[in-house]
Amino acid sequence: MRERKRLETLLSNDAELERRTGDIAAYFDLAREGEAVEPELEREIHSLRDFVEALETRTMLSGETDPLHAIVTVHPGAGGTESQDWAEMLMRMYLRWAEKQGFATEVNDYQSGEEAGVKSVTFTVAGEYAYGLLSGETGVHRLVRISPFDQAKRRHTSFASVYVSPEIDDTIEIDIKSEDLRVDTYRSGGKGGQHVNTTDSAVRITHVPTGIVVACQNERSQHKNKEKAMKMLRSRLYEYELEKKRQVTRKIEDSKLEINFGSQIRSYVLQPYRMVKDLRTRVETGDVDRVLDGDLEMFTRGYLRMRRDGALTTATTEDLE
Repeated sequence: MRERKRLETLLSNDAELERRTGDIAAYFDLAREGEAVEPELEREIHSLRDFVEALETRTMLSGETDPLHAIVTVHPGAGGTESQDWAEMLMRMYLRWAEKQGFATEVNDYQSGEEAGVKSVTFTVAGEYAYGLLSGETGVHRLVRISPFDQAKRRHTSFASVYVSPEIDDTIEIDIKSEDLRVDTYRSGGKGGQHVNTTDSAVRITHVPTGIVVACQNERSQHKNKEKAMKMLRSRLYEYELEKKRQVTRKIEDSKLEINFGSQIRSYVLQPYRMVKDLRTRVETGDVDRVLDGDLEMFTRGYLRMRRDGALTTATTEDLE
């Protein structure tokens, strides 16, 4: 059924491309006859450009795990409330992006900050090619702004790390030994009904050999929380094995870098100027609000092109300033 859906999508895209190019050709014919069709022609050309760019993005999603759902974890860096607030801003950005893509989202683990923001959050983005589209977001994200928490209105720099792994389905086997697991239960600290907050329904699973820790607390049933946590663990272990293979040809994986200066993949500057710049692909825009509201297409395409071409750009000192 999955293969059938893929082929139907290919045929549909081909028919849509033929229809759009035919409409543009018809507008040119009308223009030659003296008709004033410039606004309609310009609109159709822009629409075709967006459609072709979307098709190009899809052709670059050829990895084994690219079609899978994504599990996204956001952690604030050092800096207390500032970084925790930035982590929550990133969470909102990805949830807004998923909404625009028509993807479903589910928060698996949410630990709120003491004053504002989040200490840690993990959520699932369910949709076709969700992981492939979000895979380039793994790494450290840097924010520069006038702090809303500083009475002196000074400029602050905050960091948060994003880690994206594919939600492994039953077609990929992951062997997990029960003796390698440590399972802890605790009382849910998230928002919910009386039962959620008064029983030990939350589950934390530690994979002892690798040190990978996953947690889930959004379900009322401890059994369901454990089931979802195991699914998250399988995904993390799969990505862990892929990381080991990547390190043969790459010294440091962005997602493992210290959450600090010099290790970021993207910089978001709100003051003294406004700019979002990806330090690997050099893609940048001055429309910061649009990006923080979930418009990540330019960065997604830039990363996929870089991955396709095998060209990894290293951030310079000039980029960090």
